Amino acid sequence: MGALTGIRVLDLSRVLAGPWCGQNLADLGAEVIKVERPGTGDDTRQWGPPYLKDRDGNDSREAAYFLCANRNKESLTIDFTQPEGQRLVRELAARSDIVLENFKVGGLAAYGLDYPSLQALNPRLIYCSITGFGQDGPYASRAGYDFMVQGLGGLMSLTGQPDGSDGAGPMKVGVALTDVLTGLYASIAVLAALQHREREGVGQYIDTALLDVQVACLANQALNYLTTGQAPKRLGNAHPNIVPYQSFPTADGDFILTVGNDSQFRKFAQVAGKPEWADDPRFASNRARVEHRAELIPLIRQATVFKTSAQWLSQLAAVGVPCGPINDLAQVFADPHVVARGLKIEMPHALGSVPQVASPLRLSASPVDYRLPPPQLGEHSAQVLARVLGLSAAEIAALQGNGVV
Repeated sequence: MGALTGIRVLDLSRVLAGPWCGQNLADLGAEVIKVERPGTGDDTRQWGPPYLKDRDGNDSREAAYFLCANRNKESLTIDFTQPEGQRLVRELAARSDIVLENFKVGGLAAYGLDYPSLQALNPRLIYCSITGFGQDGPYASRAGYDFMVQGLGGLMSLTGQPDGSDGAGPMKVGVALTDVLTGLYASIAVLAALQHREREGVGQYIDTALLDVQVACLANQALNYLTTGQAPKRLGNAHPNIVPYQSFPTADGDFILTVGNDSQFRKFAQVAGKPEWADDPRFASNRARVEHRAELIPLIRQATVFKTSAQWLSQLAAVGVPCGPINDLAQVFADPHVVARGLKIEMPHALGSVPQVASPLRLSASPVDYRLPPPQLGEHSAQVLARVLGLSAAEIAALQGNGVV
């Protein structure tokens, strides 16, 4: 029994933000029915290579991108441009607790699948819309994608090497972080709406926007600007408010040093063979170190190159100074702590086996359950229509023959 066992989600979303939300809810036990276009399905099914290998080692049609956000779901294909398809979605929504969708503003109204239409059928329905820019405002009608929102929302102005240095320029984050964060915020909103419904007996509409999430997640950098009126600049791997808190070169590579307080800095200075740094008024406090960053960082860089990364990590960890390596993904999934926490899992799949990254949600009484691998397109159409809507085999065959499912 998962925390959300008994909750049914009708997931009309595609790509990443909506599916990420749906996967979170599914991992927590919700029954998630993913509605896809017949023949093509979710856009990300084609976003490869790479693709999942079949038992013979050949590429399948299951793109790795799709596999990252769609486990624990059933795939039902419905063409809701057809009236009969619209009827099926409405009947499913009437029997569901949550609808997720990420169509353009107003895009589902033409099919009678917008919130007012479905809420009239099911007053307890929680309807979560995910768009680039929200349901109102001058950009509401625009399509929104993670990359462009990282730029528009300020994240790229903070990411990358400083102006005047080698490789300077704005840089996006290496994963679609705005999409992922939007999926997480949408999950939180849905859970809050479920609690509200438990108390009040009615559902509600949720308006979630990538740009809203991106701006909200600027966190301390947003407040750095709002309290000073000065836009923060790119600092590469350095931190705007803490020094030293960045990567440093070693004899055989680089490592990350994250000194969070003055006591840690004193310990670091001892290990570096420079105990006098901790008593230097320019470096004795974090405030002083931030003000004298340009003087301190070159001194540290001159010291760190005389030991290997392994030596620094071992010696600093021994005295409680936070530090770490810079791993590629092969090193990440081979890391003994990652292995011990079981962050890579394998799920049985029609093609053999599919790797997955485990959910970080760890609940003692209602743990995450990995029930279903990411589905093949339309894999569960017949059984969903029979189980949820009570359709007969003949009725389902007729729908299939007409290209509705």
